[in-house]
Amino acid sequence: MEDDDKSGDDPNSNSTTSSRRSEFGKPLILLVCGSLVYYHCAFRNSSLLSLVSDVLIVLLCSLAILGLLFRQLNVSVPVDPLEWQISQDTANSIVACLANTVGAAESVLRVAATGHDKRLFLKVTISLYILSALGRVASGFTVAYAALCLFCLYLLAANSPWISERTSQFTRCNNSTTEDD
Repeated sequence: MEDDDKSGDDPNSNSTTSSRRSEFGKPLILLVCGSLVYYHCAFRNSSLLSLVSDVLIVLLCSLAILGLLFRQLNVSVPVDPLEWQISQDTANSIVACLANTVGAAESVLRVAATGHDKRLFLKVTISLYILSALGRVASGFTVAYAALCLFCLYLLAANSPWISERTSQFTRCNNSTTEDD
């Protein structure tokens, strides 16, 4: 009986469960959205503009139906667009992150192009060659979808307690065998 009381008193147990769910939910949502984009663009041979317009039509119809439903239920919905805007700090952080990413990629490519760092030059050249060969074999949407799937699998594996427990056991076994040698 005391064990039940102790587990109920832990305030962090509920937050870790919800954070664990959100860690698994994000890659799954990303994978579902990527699958829909891949289906729309690769299998239906539609353009990205067609996808964007389809999504906007679905959102518009959904909002219209919700508006009618809320009107029938006498629920007031704020329609002031100023309430829907993001803050200036959020916009600045998004732009700063984008600028840092583009700046880092540009500096890596500049250093590789000058040839001062031979290893970096070879890494960039080999990566671009592999991407070029892959682009000849498969369409761009297929390559992007495969990369998205691999990224989602990585996120799921990184957030899975079962996999992290197994990898820690594996690394402990490897460390003990190298210490014995």
